[in-house]
Amino acid sequence: MSAYVVRGAKVLGQETRDLFVADGRLVDSAPAKASVIDADGLVALPGLVDLHTHLREPGREDAETIRTGSMAAAMGGFTAILAMANTNPVTDTAEAAERVFDLGRSVGMVEVQPVGAVTKSLAGEELAELGLMARSRAGVRMFSDDGRCVADARVMRRALEYIKAFGGVISQHSQDPALAGPSACCHEGELSGRLGLPGWPGIAEEVIVARDVMLARHTGSRVHVAHVSTPGSVEILRWAKAQGIAVSAEVTPHHLMLTTDLLSGYDPDYKVNPPLRPNEDVHALREALRDGTIDAVATDHAPHARHDKEHAFVDAAFGMLGLETALGVVRTAVPEMSWADVARVMSQTPARIAGLSGQGGSLAVGEPAHLTLVDPAASMAVDRDASVSLSRNNPWHGRTLQTSVVHTMFAGQLTVKDGALL
Repeated sequence: MSAYVVRGAKVLGQETRDLFVADGRLVDSAPAKASVIDADGLVALPGLVDLHTHLREPGREDAETIRTGSMAAAMGGFTAILAMANTNPVTDTAEAAERVFDLGRSVGMVEVQPVGAVTKSLAGEELAELGLMARSRAGVRMFSDDGRCVADARVMRRALEYIKAFGGVISQHSQDPALAGPSACCHEGELSGRLGLPGWPGIAEEVIVARDVMLARHTGSRVHVAHVSTPGSVEILRWAKAQGIAVSAEVTPHHLMLTTDLLSGYDPDYKVNPPLRPNEDVHALREALRDGTIDAVATDHAPHARHDKEHAFVDAAFGMLGLETALGVVRTAVPEMSWADVARVMSQTPARIAGLSGQGGSLAVGEPAHLTLVDPAASMAVDRDASVSLSRNNPWHGRTLQTSVVHTMFAGQLTVKDGALL
């Protein structure tokens, strides 16, 4: 196994010191025959952790595979990703979870942790094999029907009661189907009416968030709110945390920067669920991330084959790419956040929420060498055709983002060197 001296890194943007890597871990002195990485001017962060990644394998390998998704993650500075369950077949059994887990290990570029479905076939009716997935080789701890809401309160309560026994967490796609049906695709307001697009009102998210935090209080179990997008949801989360309810939440990079006015051109690359929101909502989300009401940034990386996106807006698939650009978007959208706070919301807290004990460390001696080195003074011009993802539905194409990932190290091995995939 390779050994390294990372020379002169600014750890968490604070003290400048050398980092030593041997046998896949951070050690206290320079190992023999170590390769030197010149990190002068670079910021060292614990490897980034994404709570919300769509890898499409099995079933839609034309859009993404575990290998290409892992490559995109490494390029973005990630060393662990949580693979959502809405594949074909759905990850709703122990065998399906173990297959994703084993494929991730065979690729070996990032830790791929499967997310188990809450209900069989994501149908929202009968609980999936929650206990068997938890006890499987994959050790599933997070469960989600993402893409669909667990709308039935009784089913959600039963799921929360079940996962409490092994310390699980349910990540909820908060979308009341009676208020925002499957065709809803534009923030409900003047723009949706003018464009003739079905409205997706913020209240459809907020009523589910409110219900679920009350169910979490009732059961004493853990709820995680996926892709928060409205100030009303933020208000509920603040109240719930003040009550000591076990709730956490994530925000996507695109909801921190992009706004609903971009839909005026009917570009399907901007179609995402929940939809882009108005500028005032974006500012509320940034503030909630800064003050800790929102715990983490998660990409909701959602690759799609070209033939699924190249349709009229209302018929196109939901979702956009996010892994390779996430850090740059966060630094561009919320530049006042310190590097320690970036590590908190993009590495340490996501790892804690997901129960990934080897990820999201402090870069202390003895920890696994999951490491991201970034150039804070650099910028990144986004070119969709340069992506290592199989898909091209990139909303950041043509934009320049702040900060660039220079090196990524997973378990003591470089996966990205000088901005290039190894």
